[in-house]
Amino acid sequence: MKSFGFIKSTLLSGVLVMLPLALVLMITVKMMELIGPFATPIVEWLPHSLRYPAAIAALMLLLACLVAGLLAQTQLGVRIGNSVEGAILNRIPGYSTVRSLTRRIGNVEEGHKFAPAFVEVENALVPAFVVEEHPDGRYTIFVPSAPTPAVGAIYVIARDRVHIIDTPFMNAVKCISTWGVGAAALMPAMRAPAEINHSSELETKPSMTVLESESAEL
Repeated sequence: MKSFGFIKSTLLSGVLVMLPLALVLMITVKMMELIGPFATPIVEWLPHSLRYPAAIAALMLLLACLVAGLLAQTQLGVRIGNSVEGAILNRIPGYSTVRSLTRRIGNVEEGHKFAPAFVEVENALVPAFVVEEHPDGRYTIFVPSAPTPAVGAIYVIARDRVHIIDTPFMNAVKCISTWGVGAAALMPAMRAPAEINHSSELETKPSMTVLESESAEL
């Protein structure tokens, strides 16, 4: 039974890894097809030894991504991006979560969403990720299982038991996927818990609530 559970969790983790890669590949191929006609005139001007339409289309796609990235950093680009997200993209189920996760992987996410952390559970420090912050100061956290960080348990826990780690997201994922190897290197980057501004409200609430005692899929 345990072996079946391990196979199931490992298979689910593999699916969660492969699906985004497949989606990115499909989008890339589609964009290459759209750019292809624009690459044809350029290819005709090149020497015969350099006439590779697919390579030219790939370079044009990279250039377009670079230009889009530069525009996204301008005030006008930020306003346009925020407008598109607010009017269209945020209405797509799961978009905000995927966006926050990908931005965290790229080390551009602001705030604590999906931030790596050590959480005080009983008498131990447990690697986890912050999912969201509550108005009363508590956190919803995701505690992954090793070595499959996409599977784990969800807790609602007091703010003073959560220690954010100043480290890239993938460093924490690597530590979890290798059964904790590298945890010692993360310890110096652990912050002290933030001051609780709602201490009077938290006194009447449990310090930790388990939302799912079995497993959750990230």
